[in-house]
Amino acid sequence: MAENPKISALIKLLDEPDDKTYQIIREKIWSFGTEALPPLEKAWETNFNPLVQERIVEIRRNLQRTALAAELAAWVKTSSSDLLKGYLLVTKLNNPDLDEKAIVTRIEEIRMDVWLELHENLTALENVKVLNHILFGIHLFEGNKINPVLPANSWLDTFLQTHLGSPLSLGMLYIIIAEKLGLPITGVSLPQHFILAYLADSRITDPTSDQVLFYINPFNKGAVFTRREIELFIRQLKIKTDSSFFAPCTNTEVIRRLINSLIFACNKTGDTDKTEDLEYLLKSTE
Repeated sequence: MAENPKISALIKLLDEPDDKTYQIIREKIWSFGTEALPPLEKAWETNFNPLVQERIVEIRRNLQRTALAAELAAWVKTSSSDLLKGYLLVTKLNNPDLDEKAIVTRIEEIRMDVWLELHENLTALENVKVLNHILFGIHLFEGNKINPVLPANSWLDTFLQTHLGSPLSLGMLYIIIAEKLGLPITGVSLPQHFILAYLADSRITDPTSDQVLFYINPFNKGAVFTRREIELFIRQLKIKTDSSFFAPCTNTEVIRRLINSLIFACNKTGDTDKTEDLEYLLKSTE
């Protein structure tokens, strides 16, 4: 596709020394949306003026996060049943050139490995045993117990490469595979930990804790436990019990928790730009 001459002309003005004039130029480039990204990328590769490169990075960052926020807002409204799509969108904030096709292929490989071991006569516990065997025994995913809040644990691409995850990223992978296999497994937003719930029926549209057969701890290789263990955990935290600690949560709530956990992790590493971008993205899920 040929470059828009108006965008090209504006990019040539990015060496403008007057800051107020630059702000006008920047706003005009922003008005073109993602159409401006390819020529900006080309200019960044060919123009070695430090000021111009700095400004291109700033403009690209704003365009990319604005586009992602719009996509995530649309996902919340129309397709939040597909957790993988939401996870890919959040990960693209860290890696705009994310190879989505490669990730989808990788997820499909895991799904197929699980599918080959499943059959309709298995009980809920036996289904979980198969999932645990494939995810933790064959593909060797595990929790990063040394540094569980490291941002790399949560970005989907790096998590799939290292096989080291947080309770949340491991749980999200578990849910994604379960979604693709029609298994009724959802997230539960327990304070300071993320767990899973196996529901009595996959057709339930707004499940409560009454429909939970048992809980799963993805950070402990899919160990199965009951409501009693959650009650003991809450007692250890010395916080007031809330019904939401036992009830399934929506995929939108899972994505919001992911973004919040990344904000916390990026704050700890001092990545203020990423923290700001994540906070911007979080607003689009409201």
